[in-house]
Amino acid sequence: QCLLGLRTFVAFAAKLWSFFIYLLRRQIRTVIQYQTVRYDILPLSPVSRNRLAQVKRKILVLDLDETLIHSHHDGVLRPTVRPGTPPDFILKVSQWYELVVFTASMEIYGSAVADKLDNSRSILKRRYYRQHCTLELGSYIKDLSVVHSDLSSIVILDNSPGAYRSHPDNAIPIKSWFSDPSDTALLNLLPMLDALRFTAD
Repeated sequence: QCLLGLRTFVAFAAKLWSFFIYLLRRQIRTVIQYQTVRYDILPLSPVSRNRLAQVKRKILVLDLDETLIHSHHDGVLRPTVRPGTPPDFILKVSQWYELVVFTASMEIYGSAVADKLDNSRSILKRRYYRQHCTLELGSYIKDLSVVHSDLSSIVILDNSPGAYRSHPDNAIPIKSWFSDPSDTALLNLLPMLDALRFTAD
């Protein structure tokens, strides 16, 4: 009888331990899923500073819809900001590039969204809208020469390949974003954008 009681206790303890491990793993998964993704800017070495001084400051052209934000239309316009957009992404890249907004949307809408993202920081001062696009076969094409005549100094970040088909070599593609709260596509681009500013072309 004593042996039976011991076996019962051991079986109960094993089940209790398994349940504890299950709860611990679930908590760890939750922490990992929602942890903040950071990209710290470290001080430049003398070699890096010298290299940066030899190249011109580049222009980063940013699309809005499905790149930085997604808008829900239910009678009231409700733009939702992509994870990582403010303040991490925009604030960091504004230290490396001149930022320009270029959207195929109407100016009244694009201006309001850009104002929200800028938040009175004067980071997104230069803006281009639908009237600055070229209409081809029902699609709006973004002509980067409108932004600057020297295309070697321009990079565009856009989720729509059709929008930059006139300048594919200047483009950084990014997947469209609609609502995924765990999306890190913008923050994943920071190391590349950090390195790209040192290039001559």
